Amino acid sequence: METENRTDTEEKPESREQRRPLRRTAVIVGASSGIGKETALKLSAKGYRVYNISRTPFKGDRVKSVTADAAQEGEIGRAVVEIGEELGGFDLLVYSAGFSMAAPLEFARSGDYRYLFEVNYFGAIEAIRAAVPYLRKKGGRVILVGSMGGDVPIPFDGFYSSSKAALVMLAREADVEMRPHGIRVLALLPGGTATDFTYSRRVYGEEESKTYSPSVKKASAALANLEQGGMTPSLVADTIVRLAEKRNPPPVSAAGGRNTFLRYVGKLLPERMTDYFVRRKFNQK
Repeated sequence: METENRTDTEEKPESREQRRPLRRTAVIVGASSGIGKETALKLSAKGYRVYNISRTPFKGDRVKSVTADAAQEGEIGRAVVEIGEELGGFDLLVYSAGFSMAAPLEFARSGDYRYLFEVNYFGAIEAIRAAVPYLRKKGGRVILVGSMGGDVPIPFDGFYSSSKAALVMLAREADVEMRPHGIRVLALLPGGTATDFTYSRRVYGEEESKTYSPSVKKASAALANLEQGGMTPSLVADTIVRLAEKRNPPPVSAAGGRNTFLRYVGKLLPERMTDYFVRRKFNQK
């Protein structure tokens, strides 16, 4: 009789399994280095299953990598679909791929700035479009890593600034479209961040920059100092994780209190005053 009572009150293994929280999954485009890598490590530490999409695989066994080039049309979408089909759905897409170039507008090569937009902007569109069916199943979220440079001009890095400004508007518009379907799309704007991104920037030399060469050198040096003396990628990654889990996050936010304040003040100042401070900051007359 005692045995029968214990059998009646015990939970079946299936019911216990059903009560376990499902493991969340994040897909990061550009997790092989910098902000993307730090984000992958932090999400993994919180129990996420993390996938990286990039040309270079993630070093280590905590993240599974799928090789793709954001500059090649169709590759990011293929990689996202591959992961989505394997899992049946996922919870978070982070787009952290990026490219920067210091070049005068007059002499910039179309191949260079078109490549930049493929990586920084069109790759994000492709990733979002491919991810929507899989995010919809989970009520998922997209976080696009923009830049404070999308709010203010960076001398001789205008293509980068333009691409990041476009990324912010993409996030806002996509959030309006997709929120009724249970998907949130957000943009995060870091300020200068100390990563190897500084050293991979394509800086035009004297022959390429021609009459702008002295100004390009000054501006790119100032930008490098700003980045290497700026935020840590770990701090930016912490903000991404908070946005991923916050109940009702804003569509656009800056990383860190200082950048949040600067962004607010920048919206209040006249543009001519903002541009004056930019010229001073980047050693332009």
